[in-house]
Amino acid sequence: MQIGAKIRELRLGLGMTQEDLADRCELTKGYISQLENELTSPSIATLINILNALGTSLSSFFSDEKDEQVVFKEENYFVKETDEQKITWLVPNSQKNEMEPILTEIAPRSSTSQDMPHEGEEFGYVLQGEVVLHLGDKKMRIKEGETFYFSSKKTHFLENDKNQVAKLIWVSSPPTF
Repeated sequence: MQIGAKIRELRLGLGMTQEDLADRCELTKGYISQLENELTSPSIATLINILNALGTSLSSFFSDEKDEQVVFKEENYFVKETDEQKITWLVPNSQKNEMEPILTEIAPRSSTSQDMPHEGEEFGYVLQGEVVLHLGDKKMRIKEGETFYFSSKKTHFLENDKNQVAKLIWVSSPPTF
């Protein structure tokens, strides 16, 4: 591990200059420069002081954890299409997460497949058109700009009984899609 390079990355991420960091740690700008260029190594006490100024700890600094992806772009999405529905997984491999957000488009006069009761909760936001939520024996119409939120303990599915595509964000917790 290149300690200096990692310190530089943290410092720049906070928008700090070498002088800002040096002032906060009662060190010289020259020392910070030498450290970042791997020309010197800090004592443990100095490293702790620098990391505190950078808002992190020794354990976080030396952690082997890889930075997890936070922002996802269209090229990261996974799409599955049928005649009735187009599902776009907005977060790849989200089945390992607590939530699974999808963008779903339901064709006119069709529906999603029936989901059997399971543990968890579901949330949706209708972006375009309207849908009918079938939840157990109940039917509820949800229009563009409206949301739904329910426990998944009853059989449920969405129906588009209109002549235009319905588009919505649907989030399941835990993932089920």
